[in-house]
Amino acid sequence: MDKDKYLQRIACERVSQSGIAYLNHLQRQHMLHVPFENLDVMHHVPIALDMEKFYEKVVLHHRGGFCYELNGLFHWLLQQLGFISNLVSATVSRPDGSWAKSGSHACIIVELDQAYIADVGFGDSARNLLPIDGTRIEDVSGVYRADKIKDHIYDVQRKKEGEWTVLYRVNTTPCKLMDFTEACQYNQTSPHSHFTQKRDRHYCYEKWKNNIVR
Repeated sequence: MDKDKYLQRIACERVSQSGIAYLNHLQRQHMLHVPFENLDVMHHVPIALDMEKFYEKVVLHHRGGFCYELNGLFHWLLQQLGFISNLVSATVSRPDGSWAKSGSHACIIVELDQAYIADVGFGDSARNLLPIDGTRIEDVSGVYRADKIKDHIYDVQRKKEGEWTVLYRVNTTPCKLMDFTEACQYNQTSPHSHFTQKRDRHYCYEKWKNNIVR
C-alpha cells in the first residue's frame, strides 16, 4: 500500500502541515473523487475486512465502497500522514426515526486541538470534519453539529429547512477494523440492510448535484 498513490487517487499533494485546513482538504477531495457505493453488495461480491483488498479496489481500480472500506482506508491514510486518529462505531438513524443495527457504521475520530469526526463513508454528508464540541459547520447539504448525549456518545445532526435531524449516533470509544466483522456481514447480506435494497452510487452532494460524476 502506497500513501502517495492514494493521495494521487484523491488529487491531493502531501504537505508538511498537519492542521485542520489540510484535514478538511483531504476529506473534501476524498468525497469528490471516491464514490460511496454498494455495487459489490448488489452483485453479491463478498466484501472482507481486508485493507489490501480495499486499497486495490479503491486506489488501484478507482472504485468506491461503503463505510468499512472508505473510512478504513482513510483512517490508514491519516495515520500514515502523522495524524492521531481512531476508528469508532456509530448507529445510523433511519428516516422513520428508528435505528439501524447498533454500532454498524464505521467512522473516525481525529485528535487535533480537540476531537473531530471524520467521515468519507456515509454518502451525502459534511465535506469538512465536525468538531465534537457542538460547533456548527455549514456546507452545501446543510448545517451540521455534534450534540453530546453523554460521555463518549454524540449525535451527528443536520439542519435542513429549519429543522435538526439525527444522522447517526457516535460512540467515540476506539475500535479496530475487525470489530466490524459482524456488521459488515450483516450489511451486505441481510434483507433488513439498507445496502441490499437498491443500487446506490454517488459522490458527495456538490459533485452529484452538478452531474460531474466520472
